[in-house]
Amino acid sequence: MLSRILGFIRDLIVAFALGAGPLADAFFVAFRLPNLLRRLFAEGSLTMAFVPVFTKIGHDQGMEEAQRMARSTLFWLLVILGGITGLALIWARPLTLIIAPGFAQDQAVLDVAVQLVRICFPYILFISAVALSMGVLNSMGHFLAPALAPCFLNISLILAALTGVWAGLSVPVCLAWGVLAAGVVQWLIQLPALHARGIFWRGKWRLFHPGVKRVAGLMLPTVFGAAVYQLNVALNTVLASFLAQGSISFLYYADRLVQFPLGVFGLAVSTAALPSLSFLLAQNREAEFVDTLHTTVNLLLFISLPATAGLIGLNLPLIDVLFGRGAFDAAAVQATAAALIGYSLGLPAFCAVRSLVSALYALEDTRSPVIAAVVSLGINLVLGIMLMQVIAHVGLAIAVSLASWVNVLLLGRALQLHVGPWFRVQRSLLYITAFSCILGLGCSWTASWGWLSLTAIPVWAGVYLTVTRMMGIPEAGMLLSVLKRKAGLGSNE
Repeated sequence: MLSRILGFIRDLIVAFALGAGPLADAFFVAFRLPNLLRRLFAEGSLTMAFVPVFTKIGHDQGMEEAQRMARSTLFWLLVILGGITGLALIWARPLTLIIAPGFAQDQAVLDVAVQLVRICFPYILFISAVALSMGVLNSMGHFLAPALAPCFLNISLILAALTGVWAGLSVPVCLAWGVLAAGVVQWLIQLPALHARGIFWRGKWRLFHPGVKRVAGLMLPTVFGAAVYQLNVALNTVLASFLAQGSISFLYYADRLVQFPLGVFGLAVSTAALPSLSFLLAQNREAEFVDTLHTTVNLLLFISLPATAGLIGLNLPLIDVLFGRGAFDAAAVQATAAALIGYSLGLPAFCAVRSLVSALYALEDTRSPVIAAVVSLGINLVLGIMLMQVIAHVGLAIAVSLASWVNVLLLGRALQLHVGPWFRVQRSLLYITAFSCILGLGCSWTASWGWLSLTAIPVWAGVYLTVTRMMGIPEAGMLLSVLKRKAGLGSNE
C-alpha cells in the first residue's frame, strides 16, 4: 500500500514535470525496457522458478545446501544479465527502435530515448539481485523487506524529478539516473533481512549446482508465462508509437492506476500463495493445495470486482485529481481516463493470472503457461491492430484486457487437467458481481462531483464490506478478521 501511494505521488510529480508529450514518451520507453526485463527475468520467471526449487532443497537437504544453490544462482544471474546489459549499451538505438519503432519519425525524440536507455538499462542488474533475495525471503516466510523495495524506487524518482525542475536540468535525464540509483538502494535494503535469517551471499557455491539447472529449466519457458500482462503492455507501446504523440503516456498513466489494486492485492496475494502452494505439494497435500488455490482466487475476485467498478465509475475524477495539472492538460486527462476504462475491464483477470501461473509452476508445469501466453499475445496483437484503427489508444487497452481473460481461461483449464475441478462458481460470487455493478453505477453517479466524489471511496468500501459480511460471504469475514487481527482487535487464532 505504501509503495502504491508513493507511486501515485511519483506519477503526479512526473506528470507535472513532463506532461504527456514526446519527452515523457521517451522516458517511459527507456524505463520500460529494464522494467520489462525485471518482470520477465527477475520478479516474473526467476522468482516463480526459484521458490519451488529453493523450498524443496531446504526441506529435503537443509538450508545450508539451499543457500549454496542461491549463491550459484546469483553468480549466473549476474553473468548473463551483465552480458545483456553490455549489448544493450552498445546497441541502444536499434533496441529503442524495436520497442518504439514510431520514434524513427522524430530524430530528436529518438536521440533522447537512446540516451535514457543507456542510463536506465543497468538497473536490471541490481533489481534482479533484489528479486533473488525476494525469492529467498519469501520462501522463509518474510515478505516485508522485498515489498518495501519499490518504495525506494518511487522516492528516488520523486527526488530526481524535483531536482530536475528546481535545478533547471533535463528532467528525463535526472529521472533516468534516479532509476539507476534506486536499483542500488533496493539491493542494499535486502541485506539486513537476509543476514537476520542467516543468509549470506559470501560462502560456498557450485558453478553447476543441480538446483540452478532445475531453476534454469523451469525459468526458460516461464519468461513468457510469468509476465504475459507486461508483454501485452510492451506490445501496446510498440503499437502506440504509431499513434498521435502522447498515446504512450496516456496508456502508461492509465496502467499505473490499474496497478494500484493489482499491486496492493493481486501481487501481494499471489506472492504469499506461491511458497504456500509449493510447500503443500512438497508434502504431497494435494487436497489442501486445491483448497488454497480456490480460496486465493475467490479472495482476488472479492477485491478486484468492486475495484474494477470503482475505477470505471470514477475514471475521469481520478485522472483529473491525480495528474491534471502543469503540463498534463485537459485533453490528456480525457484521453487517459478513456484508457483507464479499457484497462479496468481486465483487472480481475490481471489479478488472477499470477496466482494461476504460480499454481502451475508449483506443479512444475511450465508448458501450459507458455501456451496460454502465446495465445494471449496473439489475440492482443490482432485485436490491438484492429481496435486502434477505430478508437486509437483506447482500443489497445481493451485488447490487453480481452487477451488477459483468454489467458485466465486457458490457465484454469490447464489446472483442471492436473488436479480436477478446482474452481466452483458459488452463489457468493454472483452476489459479489451484482453488488459490484451497483457500486459502479453509484460511483458513476457521483463522478460529476469532481474531486469530492473521491472522498466517498472509503464510504463505498465500507458499504461493500458491511453488506457482503451481512450476506455471509466468506471472503468478507476472512478479510475483516485479518484487518482486526492486524489492528490488535481480534484473536491470534
